[in-house]
Amino acid sequence: MSLPLSGVKVLAFEQYGAGPFGTQYLADMGAEVIKIEPAGSSGDYLRDIGPYFLDGDDRNSASSIFFQALNRNKKSMTLDVLSDEGKIILHKLVQNADAVCNNLRGDVPEKLGITYDQLKSINKAIVAAHCSAYGREGPRKNWPGYDYLMQAEAGYFSLTGEPNGPPARFGLSVVDYMSGLTMSFGLVSAVLSARSTGIGRDVDVNLFDTAMFNQSYMAAWSLNTDFKSERLDRSAHPILVPCQLYKTKDGWIYLMCNKESFWPVLCKKLGREDLITDPKFVNFAVRQTNRDEVTRILDKELMKKETSEWLIDFGGIVPAAPILDLKQSLENPFLKDRDNIQYLKTKRGVEISLLKTPVHISDPDFKDKTAPELGENTKDILKEAGFSEEEISLFEKNNTI
Repeated sequence: MSLPLSGVKVLAFEQYGAGPFGTQYLADMGAEVIKIEPAGSSGDYLRDIGPYFLDGDDRNSASSIFFQALNRNKKSMTLDVLSDEGKIILHKLVQNADAVCNNLRGDVPEKLGITYDQLKSINKAIVAAHCSAYGREGPRKNWPGYDYLMQAEAGYFSLTGEPNGPPARFGLSVVDYMSGLTMSFGLVSAVLSARSTGIGRDVDVNLFDTAMFNQSYMAAWSLNTDFKSERLDRSAHPILVPCQLYKTKDGWIYLMCNKESFWPVLCKKLGREDLITDPKFVNFAVRQTNRDEVTRILDKELMKKETSEWLIDFGGIVPAAPILDLKQSLENPFLKDRDNIQYLKTKRGVEISLLKTPVHISDPDFKDKTAPELGENTKDILKEAGFSEEEISLFEKNNTI
């Protein structure tokens, strides 16, 4: 069987994180994702972002490891989409595409001519997916915006870090990643509809809305009750106890007993069956009230063994995890058991290790490819679209590609 999105063609006007992260999911699922990058430029800004490159001083436009991490299995073509010839080429590509997507500032898609209203006369079933910072309508449509700004305004800083420390951001660009993935989900949903009805549409996603939506149940609490968010010691959950960091003999462990049934199991594993029926700890509500005392007791018991010993004792019984840094997480034996790292070679023969997509669908005929060099596939894409060698040469001469 082929991958689920085999036969889906997506034209991507993308850069940095959100768009490329989302379309990499599409490419990993078999879609033909064509990155359209400005002719006469260095392309996606990520191509130049270090500090780590595969080829040292002999690097090319695909040597950035940052770029490689977000652009696997894609094609690249260069195009001056604002030129008359560029518009002709774009429209020719749109005729046989399923979707055009971008993660540009909210007012830019219309300037480039890549909204549904601007493309529907070319292909009535085309899907135009947009992932802007603040949306394509409203007072901020022409504002640039980035992940950490969204985290700040959407309340994430007020939830992250220790109570007495300064406001802190989440450690990864989670809003970018969620927004890109949300855009791709919307794109695939709209393509499914377009293939059924013959009618495409715009799909609008933005970083701000996604960041706010991720508040989920906390937003529901805040909108409907007197709940006020706060930062708690040791990355604790606001209501579930025990669910936080605890001290062990050689460091820390994170326990997450998010069901009542885990509390008595934990107490038995600690040799403290007396805590099970103690009125101060008998359920979540009273444990929350007595959180500090729970912390003191658990610290005292857990400090009798090292984290690794507790993980053996708790394995599959009490939800627990070690505290690893990034490097340690990539050396985790469980990661190797999951076979989650892939080893690829660039066209230059340089080896690179990347994390595999978390969507596990196999196709024995599909071979993952490293990210493309700038404009690597331009001529092949144009030939496939029906342009002649003479026309392509003229496009090159005119700096259209």
